[in-house]
Order: sequence, then C-alpha cells, then structure tokens
Amino acid sequence: VMSVAFSPDGKRIVSGSHDDTLKVWDAESGEERLTLKGHTGSVSSVSFSPDGKRIVGGIYGREVMVWDSETGLLIHQLNGHYGTVNSVCFSPDGKRIVSGSNDHAVKVWDAATGKELLTLGHHSDGVESASFSPDGERVVSGGVDNVLKVWDARMPGKSR
Repeated sequence: VMSVAFSPDGKRIVSGSHDDTLKVWDAESGEERLTLKGHTGSVSSVSFSPDGKRIVGGIYGREVMVWDSETGLLIHQLNGHYGTVNSVCFSPDGKRIVSGSNDHAVKVWDAATGKELLTLGHHSDGVESASFSPDGERVVSGGVDNVLKVWDARMPGKSR
C-alpha cells in the first residue's frame, strides 16, 4: 500500500497500492466497498475531495485519475505529466487538483473539467509531495532535490 486517506466524514478509507489497485473501504467494519478501475499502474497517491464525492489518484503510469467515490466510475483521466505522479491533492474548495511528478513539474487541474490550468514550475528533480494552503491560494511542493517551494496557485487575472 503506497497511500491511504480518510473521507472527510471519516466513514471511508481509500487506499492505493503497488499491485495496481485503488480500493475504498468501510472505516468501521474494514469491508471493501469498491475497487476503482481505469488506471494503468501502481497508485502512488490518493485523496478524497472535501465533499467526499470524488477520489483523485496519482498513477505510476503518468496519469492523474478522478473517480466518483460512490459508484466507482471514472470521471476524468488527466494527462500531462511525463513521469510517475507521486502526489495529488484537492484544493480546499474541491475545484482544483494539484499534482507533483517525477518529471519535476507541479501542475494544477480543474477538477470539474479535467483541464490543465497551470504548470506552477519545476524542481531540479522529481516532486514527491504537493499540497494546497488552507485558503487555496498557494501550493507547497517538496522534491528529491531537498527543496520546498511555495507557489502562487491563483489563476491569472484572479484578484487577491
């Protein structure tokens, strides 16, 4: 198991594994509720949306995948990275997703449409972790280059 996360209400757990599975579990009983399909490799990072309705997964196959957490249906496959996606996270309002990859890039995606909104920048080596600030205006990323970077994640033209 490479990554785990609780749903916002604490009733479910999502897990991503080296055996190419992403599963949703009942947090109280431990029963498997869903196996999410469509990804092409190991699942390195998982996260629930703030409302618990969607799950995002970072895939070794260079994709970011978004699923419906109740039905298990694939909503979006986000392509744009050129290396393993090591980290994924929803913004606090659930409208965007940030991803960090072995391709050294930090990207922001529109969670509703699946479109790439921004490439925030690059590290000099792979990005291992990326997360939004509580207000959603910044992203912090950390990489194999031993550097933490803080990025402005606001859309161009968006007022402060």
